[in-house]
Amino acid sequence: MLLETNGLKYQWIDNWITIPDTPTGKADGRTHGVAVSKTGDIFIFHQADPAVLRYDAQGNLKSSWGSGFPGAHGLTLVEEDGEEQLWLVDSKTGTIVKTTLDGERLLELTRPDHKAYNDGATYSPTWAAVNEKRFGGNGDVWIADGYGSSLVHRYNEQGEYLATISGEEGTAGKFDCPHAISFRFNNKDADADNELFIADRGNCQVQVYSPDGQFKRAFGKDVLNSPCVIAFHGDRLVIPELLARIAILESDGTLVGYLGENPDPRRLESWPNVAASDIEIGKFNSPHSLAVDPTGNLYIVEWIIGGRVTKLAVSS
Repeated sequence: MLLETNGLKYQWIDNWITIPDTPTGKADGRTHGVAVSKTGDIFIFHQADPAVLRYDAQGNLKSSWGSGFPGAHGLTLVEEDGEEQLWLVDSKTGTIVKTTLDGERLLELTRPDHKAYNDGATYSPTWAAVNEKRFGGNGDVWIADGYGSSLVHRYNEQGEYLATISGEEGTAGKFDCPHAISFRFNNKDADADNELFIADRGNCQVQVYSPDGQFKRAFGKDVLNSPCVIAFHGDRLVIPELLARIAILESDGTLVGYLGENPDPRRLESWPNVAASDIEIGKFNSPHSLAVDPTGNLYIVEWIIGGRVTKLAVSS
């Protein structure tokens, strides 16, 4: 099936991979995170044992590892001193770890010493982003508490807590489920700062901050309904929306178009965990994360029992 929007064409490859047939995969298996390495391998973070799956570009499972991630959620791939690494965020246990691509644990972040939690607020982190040194950053690690207190926390590269932002620093309002965060690296302009993009899902918008936590701008309320993650391809933003489409925006927030739009995904009482017979080719059910490979192909994972991984291959 061919999807088109505003001159962009993608071939829909349904069930590009299926997760391993395991007891935990059948019982849960929700595919929540996806990332692409510089060699073209695709990593999936899902709620099963093992939690991390590594596929080659043809969709062959190369390796799998990781237990004890019942709330497997955020997956971020970074590079440090020439070595690629993963940040894994578990929203149920609050576990946040940096690992090698093979699963060796390198660093773990603890819950920040913030008044909200000292007063009994929930801590349920959802995503990590790193202001990478290879792009002129300082190595700070930012954590979104998207399912807890809707705060975003800043740590230094050693894992020491530094500060917190709430959305109230600017004009766009307090965060409401800052679901995922990602840095846009302005490596083409030596005088431009990197920027932290926050998928403020409950507010149907994107908020943008400087690397030191200063509010810069917000956009999207007129074109977004549930932004989950912000991925970058060239000058454009590619945003999976839980309800239930992929939005492509210009860098200034202007809408380019939607892909795989499902106009009413919640019409089924059991959504998002709908029956296989209710899953439609060419329409998304519950996009949760997305990664772009170097050639522009899109890999979309969905929040659904048993997982769903779709590839949108660039078509001429």
